[in-house]
Amino acid sequence: MARVLLLLPFLLATTQSFSAPETLRCGNKIVETGMTMAEVEKYCGKPSSVMVEEQDVRSGNRVIGTTQIHYWTYDRASGQNAAILEFDQEKLLSITFVRK
Repeated sequence: MARVLLLLPFLLATTQSFSAPETLRCGNKIVETGMTMAEVEKYCGKPSSVMVEEQDVRSGNRVIGTTQIHYWTYDRASGQNAAILEFDQEKLLSITFVRK
């Protein structure tokens, strides 16, 4: 699992990504930042892959705890860029589209 987590920054750095609106179409539904993991799964189904990264929570210079950041990847239809969804505390923080 640790090996997979180490590959995520490399994957994101080596793929070409581009800015797009923070929305994703799943069928006739629109997924947007702020939605919960349950809502996204209801609209889009299970992701193609899931990675979890533990990060420190800081207050100034002090570490006051940890949180788990979830990265869900959706491989989309032919000709469409894959979507990587980033969640923290069960809330969708960002949607990034990457070329494979």
